[in-house]
Amino acid sequence: MPYFTRLILFLFCLMVLVESRKPKKRRWTGQLETSKPSHLHKKNFDMTKIPNGKPQPLLRVDDHDFTMRPAFGGPAIPVGMDVQVESLDSISEVDMDFTMTLYLRHYWKDERLAFPSTSNKSMTFDGRLVKKIWVPDVFFVHSKRSFIHDTTTDNIMLRVFPDGQVLYSMRITVTAMCNMDFSHFPLDSQTCSLELESYAYTDEDLMLYWKNGDESLKTDEKISLSQFLIQKFHTTSRLAFYSSTGWYNRLYINFTLRRHIFFFLLQTYFPATLMVMLSWVSFWIDRRAVPARVSLGITTVLTMSTIITGVNASMPRVSYIKAVDIYLWVSFVFVFLSVLEYAAVNYLTTVQERKERKLQEKFPCMCGMLPSRTMTLDGSYSESEANSLAGYPRSHILTEEERQDKIVVHLALSNESNSSRKKGLLKGQMGRRIFQNTHAIDKYSRLIFPASYIFFNLIYWSVFA
Repeated sequence: MPYFTRLILFLFCLMVLVESRKPKKRRWTGQLETSKPSHLHKKNFDMTKIPNGKPQPLLRVDDHDFTMRPAFGGPAIPVGMDVQVESLDSISEVDMDFTMTLYLRHYWKDERLAFPSTSNKSMTFDGRLVKKIWVPDVFFVHSKRSFIHDTTTDNIMLRVFPDGQVLYSMRITVTAMCNMDFSHFPLDSQTCSLELESYAYTDEDLMLYWKNGDESLKTDEKISLSQFLIQKFHTTSRLAFYSSTGWYNRLYINFTLRRHIFFFLLQTYFPATLMVMLSWVSFWIDRRAVPARVSLGITTVLTMSTIITGVNASMPRVSYIKAVDIYLWVSFVFVFLSVLEYAAVNYLTTVQERKERKLQEKFPCMCGMLPSRTMTLDGSYSESEANSLAGYPRSHILTEEERQDKIVVHLALSNESNSSRKKGLLKGQMGRRIFQNTHAIDKYSRLIFPASYIFFNLIYWSVFA
């Protein structure tokens, strides 16, 4: 019985083994099965993959203390600089500063970052590696605001070469101070500087220099400003001394700006000149037209005051005189003098009328004695006529009856004259009387004021232009 049981178990195991070796039937899916291409199974070699076991990074960042500069304790490490100016965004006269966007590049050698390479190709990294290695601590002297662009990521690039040479580049916008001289404004030129310097390392530890001299500074050809013409970009360098820390290398980016004058000609000089010329119109207006001459003078004075206020509102409050101040205030003086000129004319005219009125009261009528004399436009006698009475005795003055007879005869003779001749005589007499009514001060002012203003303009533009 035990033998028979063993035989049954053996046959059962044999059947199970045979069934397991038979091929399984595949289920029909309605699609033809195709073999996958062989190239999909191939994988490129990944240099960044860390193999099992101890990692072997390309840059041995963790093997060194990068808080210290390269060759610490030895000679100063040379750090070359070059700059590419992308844009000169704005110049502010009120704040005395400028805003510039630039690419700032550093070049130095750090043997701690050297790595083996058969192709001698460099490796490029972004800003994340900058926090793990040593980089120069360059800052902008006299800067008010500055920032590194971070759209879409931090605009920082680090390139390392197999021998340890490092290129560190960043895109920065900086607003820095510019000491401006407005003594010739708006006919001025301004020279501004952007200064770079190491903050912690003196010249014994770090030597800043322009990598390619003047060729280290490059500018975009499309850079332009609305009010200035960029004349020149150049670089310089020198040592800066601080009493508490020592000597530092300082690099300068200098640029010269020439202001465009056409805007100020249209907005300041031409309106001021026209106001001065408008004030001269009062010299040709009748001296008895008091409202016309007074309103014209006040209007020109107020307009000049508005122009001066508008110009000074857009300028810093400097303690010296600017070129535009000289022109505007001289123009204001010319306008104000035209008002004073009419005040003098009006005063002298009033004094003259008082004298004539007194003479008229003293000698009521001189019809018989001076038949050829004519009265002025307002009915009073001229001063020469009044003075001519001094040589006549009172016996020559006609009585009231004789004077009336003379007036009747004179009127009769006038009625017999030709009407056309009378009109011509009246026109001639009116012109002579109006011309005689012009004061001598007005006559001289018509020549002196324009000549003086033209002479001032010649001197002004020859000195400041």
